Amino acid sequence: MESPLHPSVGPALSFNGGFVDTLGFLALQGLFTAHVTGNFVTLGVSIVHGTSGALPKLIALPVFVLVVGLTHLAAVAIHRRGLTPLRLLLLAHTLILAAFALLAIVWGPFTDGDSATALITGMTGVTAMAIQNAISRQYMKGTPPTTLMTGNVTQFAVDVFALWTEHDAQQRSVIKQRLKPICATLLAFASGCVGAALLYLAWGLWALILPVVVAVGVCLGVYRNDRLHP
Repeated sequence: MESPLHPSVGPALSFNGGFVDTLGFLALQGLFTAHVTGNFVTLGVSIVHGTSGALPKLIALPVFVLVVGLTHLAAVAIHRRGLTPLRLLLLAHTLILAAFALLAIVWGPFTDGDSATALITGMTGVTAMAIQNAISRQYMKGTPPTTLMTGNVTQFAVDVFALWTEHDAQQRSVIKQRLKPICATLLAFASGCVGAALLYLAWGLWALILPVVVAVGVCLGVYRNDRLHP
């Protein structure tokens, strides 16, 4: 049985979700690496304005779906061998995120979103974030989603207004406990978005080193936590 995750894991991955999605959008002609359904909107914009980057936006969703499915199958196979899927999936996520950063730094900046280098780099980023989404869905069930903020904002609004009208002390305590991780997730994601924009202005694509460092920290934290709680 896997150890419970440290409360910092969710916000750390949420920070990366906001950071990578924002920087990918800035560097890859409007490609969302984590919020892949948003690519349908930017695909329409690309068609109307005749800008580049339509091809990556078109194939991002099937790539995302394929990687999530393969991640699930890999987790099942790892579990059958008596190993801990979460550790290995986080490691794979970190390595692919590092590959995304390396490709972006070496090949970027990307003036043509449909070029082979931009396509390979973008799909590497989509792959990394697809694995993160699969991890969030399968192994962080008590934690708010780390990349899909619409549901988190909706729950936040429901809980805030429920807290406003609820008078039962026990129910208010339950709502407050549910709000804590949601607020931490939203704050971390927003910080990642703002941080990505500012660091992109200052460092360019070298800013992608930061989410790799965060992902390494998450891996080390999970390994350490598993040793403390075998």
